[in-house]
Amino acid sequence: MATILAVHAHPDDLDILAGGTLAHLSALGHRVVVATATAGEGGSADHGPQETGRLRRAEAAAAAAHIGADYRCLGLPDLGVFNDDPSRRAVTELLRDVRPDVVIAAAPADYHPDHEAISALARDACFAAPVANYRTGGAAPLAGIPTLYFTDAIGGRDRDGAPLPRDFGVDITRLMPTKALMVAEHRSQVAWVRKQHGVSDFLADMEAWSRRVGQDFGVGYAEGFRQYSHTPYPRQPVLQQMVGPLLINP
Repeated sequence: MATILAVHAHPDDLDILAGGTLAHLSALGHRVVVATATAGEGGSADHGPQETGRLRRAEAAAAAAHIGADYRCLGLPDLGVFNDDPSRRAVTELLRDVRPDVVIAAAPADYHPDHEAISALARDACFAAPVANYRTGGAAPLAGIPTLYFTDAIGGRDRDGAPLPRDFGVDITRLMPTKALMVAEHRSQVAWVRKQHGVSDFLADMEAWSRRVGQDFGVGYAEGFRQYSHTPYPRQPVLQQMVGPLLINP
């Protein structure tokens, strides 16, 4: 069995973009670790940052528990994630501690600066994790670079509204009830996304997005991914093989 580390910026991002796929991988017996760069402490107009962060970390842990996954939070500041050396060392130490075979990270282009920054950090940490002289903490360097994938961006588009490419999809139609349970744990975000994003129904918006991706692939519901295989990152289709019959090629 393999270890999968999924890394994104805020506590609800991965559940929206990859929750069904992570549920499937966990059900197959793989170890799944969900990590966020921040506690999402900016995501509330009703609580201060400390209380918001506490609530959102608890929500993320509850969502991960639905699929038997572990949850980690790096504790970087919300709207303060940057591709700098201290942050890169923190993400690299996370990889060395978790020791993943596969890393699933945020899309390189997205509407939110934290999303873009953690994507670059995860990509660079995959490269740095085997470099013994790049010192981070107590965990030993990895034997090699993990296989790296990116999720869709939120809404599948960059900041200018241009659509972003996918390499393949995962049919999550039968996993939607589990994905809905995961996303529903993020109760603190219902009022926030209504205020900040104009989304009246947080859960329905996730379902509509998963259905739209499914339509792109000709199934009920799906999630999209892209493999990062530029030299010297691994090119073997590890995740594609893992998801088995749920794989959908374009």
